[in-house]
Amino acid sequence: MSSRVVVVGSANADLVVRVDRHPSPGETVLGSDLATFPGGKGGNQSVAAGRLGADVAFVGLVGTDAHGDFLLESMRGAGVDTGHVGRVPTATGVAVITVGADGDNTIVVSPGANAELGEDEVAAAAPLLRDAAVTSMQLEIPMPAVLAAARVARRVVLNLSPARDVPKELLELCDPLVVNEHEAAFLLGEAAAGSPVDSAKALLDRGPASVVVTLGAEGAVVAEPGTVTAVPSPRVSPVDTTGAGDAFTGALAARLADGASLTAAAAYAARVGAAAVTKEGAQSSFPRPEDVPPAG
Repeated sequence: MSSRVVVVGSANADLVVRVDRHPSPGETVLGSDLATFPGGKGGNQSVAAGRLGADVAFVGLVGTDAHGDFLLESMRGAGVDTGHVGRVPTATGVAVITVGADGDNTIVVSPGANAELGEDEVAAAAPLLRDAAVTSMQLEIPMPAVLAAARVARRVVLNLSPARDVPKELLELCDPLVVNEHEAAFLLGEAAAGSPVDSAKALLDRGPASVVVTLGAEGAVVAEPGTVTAVPSPRVSPVDTTGAGDAFTGALAARLADGASLTAAAAYAARVGAAAVTKEGAQSSFPRPEDVPPAG
Protein backbone atom coordinates (compact mmCIF):
# COMPACT_ATOMS: atom_id res chain seq x y z
CA MET A 1 0.00 0.00 0.00
CA SER A 2 1.14 3.53 -0.78
CA SER A 3 2.25 5.86 2.03
CA ARG A 4 0.54 8.73 0.25
CA VAL A 5 -1.94 11.07 1.90
CA VAL A 6 -4.81 12.37 -0.23
CA VAL A 7 -6.79 15.35 1.00
CA VAL A 8 -10.26 15.90 -0.46
CA GLY A 9 -11.54 19.27 0.60
CA SER A 10 -11.72 23.03 0.42
CA ALA A 11 -9.25 25.72 -0.55
CA ASN A 12 -9.89 29.31 0.53
CA ALA A 13 -8.13 32.63 0.56
CA ASP A 14 -8.08 33.78 4.20
CA LEU A 15 -8.75 37.51 4.60
CA VAL A 16 -7.48 38.32 8.10
CA VAL A 17 -7.96 41.37 10.32
CA ARG A 18 -6.49 41.58 13.83
CA VAL A 19 -8.60 43.29 16.51
CA ASP A 20 -8.08 44.19 20.15
CA ARG A 21 -11.38 42.48 20.90
CA HIS A 22 -14.12 40.82 18.86
CA PRO A 23 -17.17 43.04 18.22
CA SER A 24 -20.49 42.37 19.91
CA PRO A 25 -23.59 42.09 17.66
CA GLY A 26 -24.28 45.45 16.07
CA GLU A 27 -20.92 46.90 17.14
CA THR A 28 -18.09 48.20 14.95
CA VAL A 29 -14.44 47.95 16.03
CA LEU A 30 -11.29 49.10 14.29
CA GLY A 31 -8.78 46.50 13.19
CA SER A 32 -5.40 46.11 11.53
CA ASP A 33 -4.64 46.30 7.83
CA LEU A 34 -6.16 43.41 5.87
CA ALA A 35 -3.78 40.49 5.28
CA THR A 36 -4.38 37.66 2.81
CA PHE A 37 -3.15 34.14 3.55
CA PRO A 38 -3.66 30.79 1.78
CA GLY A 39 -6.18 28.65 3.67
CA GLY A 40 -9.26 26.45 3.52
CA LYS A 41 -9.42 23.35 5.69
CA GLY A 42 -8.48 21.02 2.85
CA GLY A 43 -5.67 23.18 1.52
CA ASN A 44 -4.40 23.68 5.06
CA GLN A 45 -4.31 19.97 5.85
CA SER A 46 -2.51 19.16 2.61
CA VAL A 47 0.12 21.86 3.20
CA ALA A 48 0.56 20.79 6.85
CA ALA A 49 1.27 17.22 5.78
CA GLY A 50 3.45 18.33 2.87
CA ARG A 51 5.63 20.56 5.02
CA LEU A 52 6.24 17.59 7.30
CA GLY A 53 7.58 15.62 4.35
CA ALA A 54 4.53 13.50 3.50
CA ASP A 55 3.69 12.48 -0.06
CA VAL A 56 0.45 14.46 -0.48
CA ALA A 57 -2.11 15.04 -3.20
CA PHE A 58 -5.05 17.45 -3.02
CA VAL A 59 -8.44 16.96 -4.67
CA GLY A 60 -10.59 20.09 -4.87
CA LEU A 61 -11.67 23.11 -6.88
CA VAL A 62 -10.55 26.71 -7.11
CA GLY A 63 -11.75 29.56 -9.28
CA THR A 64 -10.01 31.06 -12.29
CA ASP A 65 -9.24 34.23 -10.32
CA ALA A 66 -6.06 35.48 -8.66
CA HIS A 67 -7.01 33.81 -5.37
CA GLY A 68 -6.99 30.46 -7.16
CA ASP A 69 -3.48 31.11 -8.49
CA PHE A 70 -2.38 32.12 -5.00
CA LEU A 71 -3.68 28.92 -3.38
CA LEU A 72 -2.19 26.61 -6.00
CA GLU A 73 1.19 28.31 -5.61
CA SER A 74 1.10 27.80 -1.84
CA MET A 75 0.21 24.11 -2.10
CA ARG A 76 2.85 23.43 -4.73
CA GLY A 77 5.40 25.25 -2.60
CA ALA A 78 4.78 22.69 0.14
CA GLY A 79 5.28 19.81 -2.30
CA VAL A 80 1.57 19.03 -2.70
CA ASP A 81 0.49 17.31 -5.92
CA THR A 82 -2.24 19.56 -7.41
CA GLY A 83 -2.90 17.46 -10.49
CA HIS A 84 -6.47 16.80 -9.32
CA VAL A 85 -7.32 20.42 -8.51
CA GLY A 86 -9.88 21.67 -11.01
CA ARG A 87 -10.47 25.29 -11.98
CA VAL A 88 -14.01 26.54 -12.48
CA PRO A 89 -15.29 29.90 -13.80
CA THR A 90 -16.39 31.23 -10.44
CA ALA A 91 -14.85 32.90 -7.41
CA THR A 92 -12.39 30.94 -5.30
CA GLY A 93 -13.57 30.26 -1.74
CA VAL A 94 -12.87 33.00 0.79
CA ALA A 95 -12.75 33.00 4.60
CA VAL A 96 -13.14 36.28 6.49
CA ILE A 97 -11.25 35.97 9.79
CA THR A 98 -10.90 38.24 12.80
CA VAL A 99 -8.08 37.45 15.23
CA GLY A 100 -8.32 38.79 18.78
CA ALA A 101 -5.53 39.93 21.06
CA ASP A 102 -5.42 36.49 22.71
CA GLY A 103 -4.99 34.72 19.36
CA ASP A 104 -8.53 33.33 19.24
CA ASN A 105 -10.43 33.81 15.99
CA THR A 106 -13.86 34.01 14.41
CA ILE A 107 -14.34 32.81 10.85
CA VAL A 108 -17.02 33.24 8.18
CA VAL A 109 -16.58 31.19 4.99
CA SER A 110 -17.92 31.97 1.51
CA PRO A 111 -17.52 28.59 -0.24
CA GLY A 112 -17.21 29.80 -3.83
CA ALA A 113 -15.70 27.09 -6.04
CA ASN A 114 -15.67 24.62 -3.15
CA ALA A 115 -19.46 24.35 -3.37
CA GLU A 116 -19.14 22.86 -6.85
CA LEU A 117 -16.97 19.90 -5.85
CA GLY A 118 -19.01 16.80 -6.58
CA GLU A 119 -19.02 13.10 -7.31
CA ASP A 120 -17.58 13.57 -10.81
CA GLU A 121 -14.38 15.10 -9.47
CA VAL A 122 -14.12 12.35 -6.87
CA ALA A 123 -14.68 9.66 -9.51
CA ALA A 124 -11.85 11.11 -11.60
CA ALA A 125 -9.56 10.84 -8.58
CA ALA A 126 -10.77 7.35 -7.55
CA PRO A 127 -7.53 5.52 -8.51
CA LEU A 128 -5.60 8.00 -6.37
CA LEU A 129 -7.92 7.42 -3.41
CA ARG A 130 -7.82 3.63 -3.70
CA ASP A 131 -4.02 3.62 -3.64
CA ALA A 132 -3.50 6.12 -0.80
CA ALA A 133 -2.80 4.99 2.74
CA VAL A 134 -4.98 7.76 4.20
CA THR A 135 -7.65 10.06 2.80
CA SER A 136 -8.32 13.15 4.91
CA MET A 137 -11.55 15.14 4.57
CA GLN A 138 -13.50 17.95 6.19
CA LEU A 139 -16.99 19.42 5.74
CA GLU A 140 -16.38 22.66 3.83
CA ILE A 141 -17.32 20.78 0.64
CA PRO A 142 -20.67 19.20 -0.36
CA MET A 143 -21.64 16.02 1.47
CA PRO A 144 -22.05 13.94 -1.75
CA ALA A 145 -18.37 14.51 -2.52
CA VAL A 146 -17.34 13.56 1.02
CA LEU A 147 -19.40 10.37 0.94
CA ALA A 148 -18.19 9.39 -2.53
CA ALA A 149 -14.57 9.75 -1.46
CA ALA A 150 -15.10 7.90 1.82
CA ARG A 151 -16.64 4.95 0.02
CA VAL A 152 -13.55 4.56 -2.17
CA ALA A 153 -10.78 5.38 0.32
CA ARG A 154 -8.74 2.77 2.20
CA ARG A 155 -8.65 4.73 5.46
CA VAL A 156 -10.73 7.84 6.18
CA VAL A 157 -9.69 10.63 8.52
CA LEU A 158 -12.72 12.90 8.84
CA ASN A 159 -12.49 16.26 10.57
CA LEU A 160 -16.09 17.16 11.45
CA SER A 161 -15.55 20.85 10.74
CA PRO A 162 -17.57 22.92 10.30
CA ALA A 163 -19.96 20.89 12.45
CA ARG A 164 -22.79 19.42 10.38
CA ASP A 165 -25.14 16.48 10.60
CA VAL A 166 -23.58 13.50 8.86
CA PRO A 167 -25.06 10.18 7.79
CA LYS A 168 -24.34 7.12 9.91
CA GLU A 169 -22.66 5.50 6.91
CA LEU A 170 -19.99 8.20 6.93
CA LEU A 171 -19.36 7.92 10.66
CA GLU A 172 -18.88 4.17 10.28
CA LEU A 173 -16.18 4.74 7.65
CA CYS A 174 -14.09 7.02 9.89
CA ASP A 175 -10.80 5.83 11.35
CA PRO A 176 -10.51 8.24 13.08
CA LEU A 177 -13.28 10.81 13.42
CA VAL A 178 -11.53 14.03 14.52
CA VAL A 179 -13.54 16.65 16.45
CA ASN A 180 -12.92 19.48 18.87
CA GLU A 181 -15.05 19.85 21.99
CA HIS A 182 -17.66 22.04 20.25
CA GLU A 183 -18.00 19.62 17.33
CA ALA A 184 -18.26 16.67 19.72
CA ALA A 185 -21.08 18.42 21.60
CA PHE A 186 -22.86 19.18 18.32
CA LEU A 187 -22.70 15.58 17.17
CA LEU A 188 -23.78 14.14 20.51
CA GLY A 189 -26.59 16.69 21.04
CA GLU A 190 -28.63 15.93 24.15
CA ALA A 191 -26.38 12.94 24.81
CA ALA A 192 -23.32 15.20 25.17
CA ALA A 193 -21.05 13.91 27.90
CA GLY A 194 -19.34 15.86 30.66
CA SER A 195 -15.63 15.24 30.04
CA PRO A 196 -13.59 14.86 26.84
CA VAL A 197 -12.95 11.23 27.75
CA ASP A 198 -16.68 10.60 28.13
CA SER A 199 -17.34 12.41 24.85
CA ALA A 200 -14.75 10.31 23.04
CA LYS A 201 -16.31 7.10 24.36
CA ALA A 202 -19.82 8.27 23.43
CA LEU A 203 -18.69 9.18 19.91
CA LEU A 204 -17.03 5.79 19.50
CA ASP A 205 -20.43 4.24 20.16
CA ARG A 206 -21.80 6.13 17.14
CA GLY A 207 -19.87 3.90 14.76
CA PRO A 208 -16.37 5.22 13.98
CA ALA A 209 -13.49 2.77 14.26
CA SER A 210 -11.66 5.40 16.35
CA VAL A 211 -12.12 8.96 17.64
CA VAL A 212 -9.78 11.86 18.40
CA VAL A 213 -11.11 14.78 20.45
CA THR A 214 -8.78 17.77 20.17
CA LEU A 215 -8.47 20.05 23.19
CA GLY A 216 -6.28 22.92 22.00
CA ALA A 217 -3.63 23.74 24.58
CA GLU A 218 -4.62 20.63 26.55
CA GLY A 219 -3.70 18.21 23.74
CA ALA A 220 -6.18 15.52 22.69
CA VAL A 221 -8.00 12.38 23.74
CA VAL A 222 -7.73 9.25 21.58
CA ALA A 223 -10.44 6.58 21.78
CA GLU A 224 -10.21 3.14 20.25
CA PRO A 225 -12.24 0.05 21.15
CA GLY A 226 -11.35 -0.84 24.73
CA THR A 227 -8.95 2.05 25.36
CA VAL A 228 -8.91 5.83 25.82
CA THR A 229 -5.62 7.72 25.97
CA ALA A 230 -4.88 11.39 26.72
CA VAL A 231 -2.00 12.99 24.82
CA PRO A 232 -0.49 16.30 26.00
CA SER A 233 0.40 19.47 24.11
CA PRO A 234 3.51 21.56 24.70
CA ARG A 235 2.93 24.90 26.42
CA VAL A 236 3.41 27.81 24.03
CA SER A 237 2.45 31.49 23.82
CA PRO A 238 -0.26 31.68 21.13
CA VAL A 239 -0.14 34.39 18.48
CA ASP A 240 -2.86 33.18 16.09
CA THR A 241 -4.89 29.96 16.41
CA THR A 242 -6.10 30.08 12.78
CA GLY A 243 -5.48 26.71 11.15
CA ALA A 244 -4.19 25.00 14.28
CA GLY A 245 -6.79 22.24 14.01
CA ASP A 246 -5.86 21.70 10.37
CA ALA A 247 -2.18 21.51 11.27
CA PHE A 248 -3.11 18.81 13.80
CA THR A 249 -5.21 16.83 11.31
CA GLY A 250 -2.67 17.11 8.50
CA ALA A 251 0.10 15.90 10.80
CA LEU A 252 -2.12 13.10 12.09
CA ALA A 253 -2.83 11.88 8.55
CA ALA A 254 0.85 12.07 7.63
CA ARG A 255 1.94 9.96 10.60
CA LEU A 256 -0.84 7.41 10.08
CA ALA A 257 0.22 7.05 6.44
CA ASP A 258 3.73 6.27 7.67
CA GLY A 259 2.36 3.44 9.82
CA ALA A 260 2.30 5.09 13.27
CA SER A 261 -0.28 4.04 15.82
CA LEU A 262 -3.19 6.43 16.31
CA THR A 263 -1.97 7.46 19.77
CA ALA A 264 1.58 8.13 18.54
CA ALA A 265 0.24 10.04 15.53
CA ALA A 266 -2.02 12.17 17.75
CA ALA A 267 0.83 12.93 20.16
CA TYR A 268 2.97 14.18 17.28
CA ALA A 269 0.02 16.12 15.80
CA ALA A 270 -0.50 17.93 19.12
CA ARG A 271 3.09 19.15 18.97
CA VAL A 272 2.62 20.29 15.38
CA GLY A 273 -0.57 22.16 16.32
CA ALA A 274 1.25 23.86 19.18
CA ALA A 275 4.00 25.05 16.86
CA ALA A 276 1.43 26.42 14.40
CA VAL A 277 -0.20 28.82 16.90
CA THR A 278 3.09 30.63 17.53
CA LYS A 279 2.98 32.38 14.13
CA GLU A 280 0.40 34.36 12.14
CA GLY A 281 -1.77 32.84 9.45
CA ALA A 282 -2.73 29.28 8.68
CA GLN A 283 -0.44 27.65 6.09
CA SER A 284 2.28 30.23 6.68
CA SER A 285 2.50 29.10 10.32
CA PHE A 286 2.78 25.36 9.71
CA PRO A 287 6.10 23.88 10.86
CA ARG A 288 8.76 21.89 9.09
CA PRO A 289 9.94 18.77 10.99
CA GLU A 290 12.82 20.65 12.58
CA ASP A 291 10.40 23.26 13.99
CA VAL A 292 8.19 20.73 15.82
CA PRO A 293 8.71 20.82 19.61
CA PRO A 294 10.30 17.65 21.00
CA ALA A 295 8.23 15.09 22.86
CA GLY A 296 8.07 15.29 26.63
